[in-house]
Amino acid sequence: MCTQDQVAKMPAVNRRQFAALGASGALAACTPMDATGATASGLTERTVTFAAPGGTFDGVFIHPAEGRHPAVILWPDIAGLRPAKVMMGRRLAEAGYAVLVANPYYRSVSGQQFEDFDAWRNGGAMEAVAPWREKNTPEAVAETAAAVVDWLDAQDAVDTERGIGNQGYCMTGGWTIISAAAVPGRIKAAASFHGGGLVGEHENSPVNLLEDMASDAGALIAIAKNDDANAPGDKEALKAAGEAAAADVTVEVYQGDHGWTVLDSPVYLEAEAERAWAALLVLYADKL
Repeated sequence: MCTQDQVAKMPAVNRRQFAALGASGALAACTPMDATGATASGLTERTVTFAAPGGTFDGVFIHPAEGRHPAVILWPDIAGLRPAKVMMGRRLAEAGYAVLVANPYYRSVSGQQFEDFDAWRNGGAMEAVAPWREKNTPEAVAETAAAVVDWLDAQDAVDTERGIGNQGYCMTGGWTIISAAAVPGRIKAAASFHGGGLVGEHENSPVNLLEDMASDAGALIAIAKNDDANAPGDKEALKAAGEAAAADVTVEVYQGDHGWTVLDSPVYLEAEAERAWAALLVLYADKL
């Protein structure tokens, strides 16, 4: 997960830099919607809420306007539900998926809390989110995943004959494995990008849950180079656990620092982010 030290070492990103990403094509999926929620790119997008353990779950559901599609849960990083994550969800929906961009803090607060990563970092938000994060125990995440799967399977846009994918960033990287282990009959793909807390001795540590994923499932564990430098043994532990698991597990260190895949991150690295995105699409094409 993001730590105070990691945040302190990140350079600043301003709104002009973030807006420039759109011009570069990285935010090409950001398209205007009409009153019905339809976009010019053929997507439907709406804010959704439903009952879930510990509160009312909320998020943004984005999918192609026609047909049924494999579902994907996008768990945002520590800065929560915000435009950058919705933009990433739109891009994935354009690739043919029904994407639920989740509010990871629904047990405590609803909707967007921070406009972008810089707003989170500069607003003393590490302290603000601390009590929200405490509610997201591995057991709570597993319960949430089951509720989200039930909701997705009830949506007309979701192809229930196909598996569900889930992807997470920073603090939610491990959630993807917890979720796949909690609902192995439906969640067939887990993608962790610069995930924190993946390795530990506890029985519900993500490294110890890889063996609980379905045999036809797959996991992509993309590690940041500075996280690897700080804990070089983690990748070996994850590889060993992956080899022992029935699931197909890939572990790779990328040449980006913690947060490199996130559009509004101050360490966003486009070339490596695109490479990670391509690996994600291969995982979903293979497993969903």
